[in-house]
Formats: sequence, structure tokens, C-alpha cells
Amino acid sequence: MTTETRELFERYHACWVDRDPDRIVELHTADSIFHLHSGQEPARGRAAIREAAVGTFALLPDLAFHQISWRGGEDFWAVQFQMIWTSATGNRVCVDLADYVLIENGAVKEKHSYVDGVAMQAALG
Repeated sequence: MTTETRELFERYHACWVDRDPDRIVELHTADSIFHLHSGQEPARGRAAIREAAVGTFALLPDLAFHQISWRGGEDFWAVQFQMIWTSATGNRVCVDLADYVLIENGAVKEKHSYVDGVAMQAALG
């Protein structure tokens, strides 16, 4: 792990916690990919990634993250979270999420998010 990788992760994660799509995309390369592996096509480029983030925050306005584990190297990090939010019926929902992020020149090149799709669909259903 490098200090630069951990610092980039901390800045990037703070943007998601703050629900700030503009700051999120500033930390992506111009040709970056964000792929939520739950049936959607990857978002390609900053504009599409911004749209994906805005959509996530609209769907889950009180979304929070509980970090379970983090591993990183010179050009990547992998992190396990629980995503937590309140369902439309007022119930607290926790869904497992794993992110694998590739870094290029100090920015996010690819973000692959793997979510427990069955639990997610049940929570949103």
C-alpha cells in the first residue's frame, strides 16, 4: 500500500459520504469507467459517472457506508462496505458492497462496485 493510494481513497470516499457528484468526478480520469455490477451498463466518462452518482443519491437519499475492510496497493484499492439507508417503508436496510478501484496518475481510472443484488432488489422492491 502507498500513502498516496490511501489518501486518494479517503478523499474519494468523503465525496460519496458528502453526496457530492461534482467532487466525485473530479477524482476520476476523463475516460474513467464506473460499473455497478448489478445489471447496469458501465458509466463511461465523467458526465455519465456524475449522472450515475446523482441517480444513486436520488434513489437512496440517506445512504451511508460502514467500512468493513480495506486493502490497497500502488495502483488499486479494494474495500468492503455495508451500505445503509432507510427504505420507503421506513425500515433500516443494510446491503453488502465491495469496490475494486484501479488508479492511474493519481485518479480513479475504473471503479467496479459489486453489490448483493438479491438483498438490494428486496430492499428496493
